[in-house]
Amino acid sequence: MARITPRQLGQNLRQSIAPIYVVTGDEPLLVQECCDSIRDAARKHGFNERDLLHGENNFDWGQLLSAAGSLSLFADKKIIELRLPGGKPGDKGSKALQEFASMANDETLLLLVLPRLDRAQLNSKWVKALEERGVLIQIWPVDASEMPRWIHERLRSAGLDAEPEAIQILAERAEGNLLAASQEIEKLKLLARDSVITADTMSNAVASSARYDVFGLIDKALAADAAGAVRTLQGLRAEGVEAAVVLWAIAREIRTLLETQQKLDQGQPINRLVRIQKRQPLIQAACQRLRPRQLENFLLRARAVDNAIKGGRDMDPWAGLLELTLNLSGKRSI
Repeated sequence: MARITPRQLGQNLRQSIAPIYVVTGDEPLLVQECCDSIRDAARKHGFNERDLLHGENNFDWGQLLSAAGSLSLFADKKIIELRLPGGKPGDKGSKALQEFASMANDETLLLLVLPRLDRAQLNSKWVKALEERGVLIQIWPVDASEMPRWIHERLRSAGLDAEPEAIQILAERAEGNLLAASQEIEKLKLLARDSVITADTMSNAVASSARYDVFGLIDKALAADAAGAVRTLQGLRAEGVEAAVVLWAIAREIRTLLETQQKLDQGQPINRLVRIQKRQPLIQAACQRLRPRQLENFLLRARAVDNAIKGGRDMDPWAGLLELTLNLSGKRSI
């Protein structure tokens, strides 16, 4: 039916409700907001039941088809939300998703949530089958050059306005973390007394925000300062920083290390891969210390922590974040 961006989703939902929605991307805030919008619109159309499935290793794909066929004569319409953190359903999953697409109807809505799909995955049979019957929402990271415009739009949506310099201050401090920037804007709604937020107001607001220490945690871990990184993690937790913000920063750094390792192996110089000069030796040392297989395992662990944060796993997310912090530091304990 359609392949759209998050910005187009609202208009799409106002026009009609599709039987299938595929939300794909690595930006947690935008993924969550897209899913919330789809659920809200579906409820207005009578989808009052919801089954939540987690497609992790050894997932029984029969559960998906069973959930689709379990409606009784007098039951409400149902949302089947399937989270696929690995992004690859495998042969069994591919067949199950194609079968689900073939039997899609107005009584059941599939909301499939998964990481960013590459070109090969987007051209796979299961994606094409789902896209033919539904809507695929592609979520791309907000580029650094686009961050000020994104912040300006969020401020306007919140009923706020800001000087260009104030917007730039928040963009630089957020460093691409949309969730952290969004939370700062929510705080500004409470703090701002003037119609236009000045650079001084913005500086004071972000300077008092402990959540930006998460980047200090990352740098300590990259420097193999496990004790310092753990102290920072404990401080962030004590000051009420959300686990999702910390996880976002750690997972992003792991993915960055994987990409940087590949390009270093291809002979590209570190100064072309890492823009901030003071971080170049940290990144290079971490790339030499950690192997690609280790980093891939760290990402799997990060997905498990993400599920725990969202209530899908019975584990303490902060224990998982402690483990990831030590992993990134190259330590098992301190």
